[in-house]
Amino acid sequence: MSTFRSIVFASVISGFIVGLVVTVVQQFGTVPLILKAEVFEKAAETHPHDAPVAAQPAADGHDHAAHDHGDHAHGAGDHDHGAGAWEPHDGFERNAYTAAANVLTAIGFALLLAGFFAVRSGATGISVSWHEGLLWGLAGFAVFALAPGLGLPPELPGVPAAPLLSRQIWWLAAVLATSGGLALIAFRRSVPAAMSGVILLTLPHLIGAPELANIETNVPSSLTHQFVTAVTVTSLVFWTLLGGLTSAVFARFDQRA
Repeated sequence: MSTFRSIVFASVISGFIVGLVVTVVQQFGTVPLILKAEVFEKAAETHPHDAPVAAQPAADGHDHAAHDHGDHAHGAGDHDHGAGAWEPHDGFERNAYTAAANVLTAIGFALLLAGFFAVRSGATGISVSWHEGLLWGLAGFAVFALAPGLGLPPELPGVPAAPLLSRQIWWLAAVLATSGGLALIAFRRSVPAAMSGVILLTLPHLIGAPELANIETNVPSSLTHQFVTAVTVTSLVFWTLLGGLTSAVFARFDQRA
């Protein structure tokens, strides 16, 4: 029971701190880029005859809630601008919802990390150090952000994409394959296991992520590239902070227990 309390307390504390820090980082990174892209998106909706047909969200079933598979954890909030869809007002309300989503996401992933730390410390009898937690955080970045982002990079509002369901299936397959591949390489420490791990790491990318044959949008490609970079950096900050802080706080509570 004491271990369970350590997991919960460490996850809530570290998740709350990391969620707020990432929200601040987003205000200088992803949020300005999303606001710029929304200008192009709304212009395309207002003047559909002057904009490429594929740029209209309704034409391809594009759902901006899937922009960030890790920025989101760690992007700047979900975006669904379909007809009649509710969205928070710009300013405090939007930032508050973004912060709440980031904190909840961080707590959820912190619970996952703290559970691994508890198993690890129970098996070895030694609490996980902060630098080992940092490595776990980097692994989380590779699994949930880097590997899926290679096939499905973060998308700005107004940029058409493949159907949502097919993207979600591929994203989940990439996450499972990457986590399995890293586990085989890190924990089995044998040549066959390492070869199997490399195969798992590359398999989703050999299959290829779902994508549209033709992508036409009035959102500048330079803006998209900046957004992908900003989301990747924000995800890296998220996972490194979460891994190091969760391990440090868990070790403190676990020692007291």
